[in-house]
Amino acid sequence: MHIFPDGPYSAAMERGSERSEEALGLRLVRAYLTLPPEKRRRLMQFVEELSRELDRPNEGAGASPK
Repeated sequence: MHIFPDGPYSAAMERGSERSEEALGLRLVRAYLTLPPEKRRRLMQFVEELSRELDRPNEGAGASPK
């Protein structure tokens, strides 16, 4: 077991994580490019709507109960 979090084992794990995230990104791009144009358009609409929803503050989230 490695005691120090800044040691070589942590750095190796971080590099592996970055590589797997990069591989996932490449697989997602490849999958997107294989979609027919209509499905690409629908996917982009979905992502844009999701992005707008996440940008909006929740209604009533700042109100405190009386």
